[in-house]
Amino acid sequence: MTRRGFLATLAAAAPALVLPTPLSAEAAGPRALRFAHTHTGERLDVEYCGRDGYLPDALAEINRFLRDFRTGEVHAIDPALLDFLHHLRRTTESPRAFEVISGYRSPHTNAALRSKSEGVAARSLHMDGRAIDIRLPGVKLVALRDAALEARLGGVGFYPASNFVHVDTGRIRRW
Repeated sequence: MTRRGFLATLAAAAPALVLPTPLSAEAAGPRALRFAHTHTGERLDVEYCGRDGYLPDALAEINRFLRDFRTGEVHAIDPALLDFLHHLRRTTESPRAFEVISGYRSPHTNAALRSKSEGVAARSLHMDGRAIDIRLPGVKLVALRDAALEARLGGVGFYPASNFVHVDTGRIRRW
C-alpha cells in the first residue's frame, strides 16, 4: 500500500475512531436520558444514541450539560457512562430525570474539593468524564446503589449522608 493509500484508509476510518460503538447487545438501538442539574437548575432530555450508533450533536449537548459548573469547562463524557445510566434507568424502571450532583470536574475543581474533603480522589475519574454523582427521584438510594452494583459496569460509591450514588466506568469496585 502506498503512503497516499494508507492515509486515505486512515481518513475513511477516522469517524469510527472518534465515536465508539455501543457496548452490548442490550444497549443496542435508540437510547435516551433525562437529567436535572442540582447546581445549575438546567434540564436536559436527549436521545444520545440512534439505531446506527451514538449521535455526535447529542453527545456534545451532554458534554456541555455535564460541564464543570464551577469553571464552565466542558469535557467529553464517556459514552459508556451514558450507557451505564441508561441501564440503571431501565433496571429501576424510572421515567424520571437523573438528578446530577457532579459530572465532569476540572483538575482545578477536583484539587479544591480534595483540599476540603478526604472523600475526593486525587485522580478522580470525574476529571476524565468517566464518573457522575447522581440520585433518581422515586428510587430509593439503596435500590439505585444495588442496581449499579448488580450491573457490574464500573465503580459504585454510596454516599447516603450526602444523598447520592457515584457511578463510573473504571474497574469494578465499591465503597
